[in-house]
Amino acid sequence: MYDKDWQPSASLDHLKRRAQFLTEIRRFFYQRDVLEVDTPILSHAAPTAPYLDSFTTQYIAAGGQKTPCYLQTSPEFAMKRLLAAGLGDIYQIAKVFRNGEQGRHHSPEFTMLEWYRPSLSYHQLMAEVDDLLQSVVALPAAIKMSYQQVFSEYLAIDVSTVSEQQLKQLAMSRLTSLPEDWQADKDGWLELLMSELIEPQLASSGCPYIIYDFPASQAQLAKLHRSEDGNTVAARFEVYAQGLELANGYDECLDAEELSQRFTEDNLIRQQQGKATMPIDQHLMAAINSGLPACTGVAIGVDRLLMLKLGVKDINDVTSFRFEQS
Repeated sequence: MYDKDWQPSASLDHLKRRAQFLTEIRRFFYQRDVLEVDTPILSHAAPTAPYLDSFTTQYIAAGGQKTPCYLQTSPEFAMKRLLAAGLGDIYQIAKVFRNGEQGRHHSPEFTMLEWYRPSLSYHQLMAEVDDLLQSVVALPAAIKMSYQQVFSEYLAIDVSTVSEQQLKQLAMSRLTSLPEDWQADKDGWLELLMSELIEPQLASSGCPYIIYDFPASQAQLAKLHRSEDGNTVAARFEVYAQGLELANGYDECLDAEELSQRFTEDNLIRQQQGKATMPIDQHLMAAINSGLPACTGVAIGVDRLLMLKLGVKDINDVTSFRFEQS
């Protein structure tokens, strides 16, 4: 008996509109003279970030020797090597893979739009992201707020001085379903409060929000700089719209030693969490050490953008086949 569940998870109309949507994204970058690139999906290294879990596989040579390989969680590392080689402003629409992520807004395999702009500053890149959302998704203009401002306005918290214990007390008092033995560090409590208390309030607005200048401890691959109020913060921004986290952008860190230290610290955290350590991408480190140009970069989930454009609530409504059908 043949399997009856062979048909697409998205309607044929949505699949046709997806094709048009990708054309509109490409037109957006063509008009700005940003070059489309294509980099490998399979890599010998993987991101060390503790919150990312890569799919692993093996390359088996003719003699039987096995080499571990990883499916990309983002095309970032390869694209930065192209930047270091001098290619200039570039973008990519890529298939990416994240293990353990599945739900209405998540899939283990999804499509990412990522671009890097040596010619744009941190705030200019935010403006370009806003232009993209207005141009290809027809969203209204975004509201920009710093991380400090959004916590002050919605939770009356000064993130530069608040203690871990104060954050825990607030979370326990406001999130009544939270187990009493819930454990987190300061960043963990901040992220919980953002996702559970602030993001729902942002979602009630019809406008996207660009939240910038994250705590220095959440820099990931961003530079550290001085905020308008004099605090050391990460030159990092995120974009939210209608309850969806859409984008994560940086003024990119150019210091190979600093990045190497961050990767090493990530792997220590992974060990503490009982996760496998990840091999550091030495090709990336060599490229940055040779001279990665000053640049800004951002990654956006294409499927989520299309969900907004079509007004649907499930990622399977905009993809050919859901994960279970693949």
